[in-house]
Amino acid sequence: MTKSLLVSRNRENLPPALPGFGHINRYWDPHEASYSAKILPGQYYVTLHEEMVVTVLGSCVSACIRDRVFGIGGMNHFMLPNSGDAGCGQPIDEAARYGAYAMEILINEILKNGGHRQNLEVKITGGGRMLANMSDIGRRNIDFVRKFLATEGLEVAAEDLGDIYPRKVCYMPATGKLRVKRLRTMHNDTITQREEAYQQDLRKQAPQGDVELF
Repeated sequence: MTKSLLVSRNRENLPPALPGFGHINRYWDPHEASYSAKILPGQYYVTLHEEMVVTVLGSCVSACIRDRVFGIGGMNHFMLPNSGDAGCGQPIDEAARYGAYAMEILINEILKNGGHRQNLEVKITGGGRMLANMSDIGRRNIDFVRKFLATEGLEVAAEDLGDIYPRKVCYMPATGKLRVKRLRTMHNDTITQREEAYQQDLRKQAPQGDVELF
């Protein structure tokens, strides 16, 4: 069987996505030899299967969370609105609602699909200082996610946070394996533009209501 035919067949055999995740870009990655789901700023993904969740972070943070017993888990990709911007008009407590929503909806999706809170394993990464024309939004994202997890009584099993580098993140919820590759800052234009566009969207949108943890 040729390599192209093998890739095509693997692409056709993608494991079924959970309800609500049909919009996520999923594909067979021949380099990783794995089914993968790529998430963008503001997105999250949860899976029951042996597939990798992939993203690229600048100032944003990703929480990688799974039930270590049953293997269900996923990853989010978020940042707080930049309340230091003159035109933003978001007080800090209001900005934190965006991060809380991103965390709560990921955890709830895991629990809804068979995960148990006492089994949750948490790893966090991101929060680089990428947007030179803004306040250190990466540091605010880091401070927020640490505070949120401490408040919820969830221990951090591993972290790779801060510094000035963008990161490529590959997470396998089935096994808990997290691989973080720091990227050259000279190649971060696309990442910066994507996060600046995400900030613009955050200014226009309110969090989609309150979400309570199971």
